[in-house]
Amino acid sequence: MTSTEVLSMYENIAGLTNKMVVAAQVGDWNTLDRLENGCAAQSVATLGGVPALEGNARQRKIDLLKQIMANDRAIRDVTEPWMGRLNG
Repeated sequence: MTSTEVLSMYENIAGLTNKMVVAAQVGDWNTLDRLENGCAAQSVATLGGVPALEGNARQRKIDLLKQIMANDRAIRDVTEPWMGRLNG
């Protein structure tokens, strides 16, 4: 996997998680599930490891990971209370 491929993968995942936030906020669970599967498919490439990045590429990767994590938190903010009602 090249550094360009690594960044492309993280860009794709960030885009998918942005869409997942919107789907969660409007309660579109089918779309959320479909997008989640897309994220899982994208991340399979990391199983073999990814090359270390340097300079601007490294900073871009960090920025994308922060965005992905923020999106994950936003999704959980919507879904965790909903899941709690199912378990209650």
